[in-house]
Amino acid sequence: MNDLPRDFKVVRTDRELEMQRTDQALRQAGGRLVVLPDGTPEAELAREVADADLLLMCYARITAPVIRGATRLKAIVKYGVGIDAIDIDTARACGIPVVNVPAYAEETVAEGAFALLMALFKRFKPIQHAMQTAGWAWPEPRWLAQDLSGKTLGLVGCGRIGRSMARMAGAFRMRVLAYDPHLDPQAFPPGVERCADLDTLLATSDAVSVHCVLNPQTRHLLGAAQLARMKRGALLVNVSRGEIVDEAALLQALQSGHLGGAALDVYGQEPLSRHGHPLSALYEMDNVMLWPHLTFYTHEAMQRLEDETLARCFEALRGQPLQVASMDPRLRAQTRGVRFVDAA
Repeated sequence: MNDLPRDFKVVRTDRELEMQRTDQALRQAGGRLVVLPDGTPEAELAREVADADLLLMCYARITAPVIRGATRLKAIVKYGVGIDAIDIDTARACGIPVVNVPAYAEETVAEGAFALLMALFKRFKPIQHAMQTAGWAWPEPRWLAQDLSGKTLGLVGCGRIGRSMARMAGAFRMRVLAYDPHLDPQAFPPGVERCADLDTLLATSDAVSVHCVLNPQTRHLLGAAQLARMKRGALLVNVSRGEIVDEAALLQALQSGHLGGAALDVYGQEPLSRHGHPLSALYEMDNVMLWPHLTFYTHEAMQRLEDETLARCFEALRGQPLQVASMDPRLRAQTRGVRFVDAA
């Protein structure tokens, strides 16, 4: 660590996601660490970042005023995957590299998504509730579940997580379709049928799982019209970003009975809440599984996340180009302070 600056400041947002090893390593290296909670006002964040050398963020919005006022900032490190909360254009204009950790949880999140999918098919929520309240559930029609085998799973996005999801579905003998306009038709994995348009996938699938990034083109990609094209009784899983789905339209589709169920790990407004949230009504639905944005959260994934986060921090502090392993064009458009590699 002798090649690091003697005194440097690090601001980390979203302290609710504990990164104890990362925090300890930065402090031991000589850093002055400021850890801010979820919901920190923009003005307070801007004051802290103004003289910071590093900004680590997960969920907090990093806006143009915050970035422009950061005169010493060497890098913005997203300890996670999605970069939609960062004003990357402003960061690029200011010469501040932005990096993420794209591959730490691809299998992990896919496992979580598939577990949620299985929970919907097998009616885990209402049956578990019956066991907790009544102690037993006899084989009545209201508990009838469904086989995965023979069903059609549609993937919206066929990147790393989508491909892992496809492999798991294949092991359960599901038919797998995928819509991904940014993927070369020859690059779709074996056993996955490419859909050239989203409508065909939605109309054909018994369950749809969302695995694309959030950007201006994918915001509300699944709106009221698209949800209406899904089969009556079809299921929806979203572990990507809440805003990819028009959540008001999703709530209506569930309340009307058009959709047979949904499993969500992400929401346009987080945290979710039983009261006063646009999606509060979902808590009372037996056919809806709600997860608190934790499909990524395993021992193994967090080890990988902290290792990669620290590696990017030390690159920035040493004045080295930061490794960009993501193929996201917003990150690949950077021309200063980065080096590009293909993620393993």
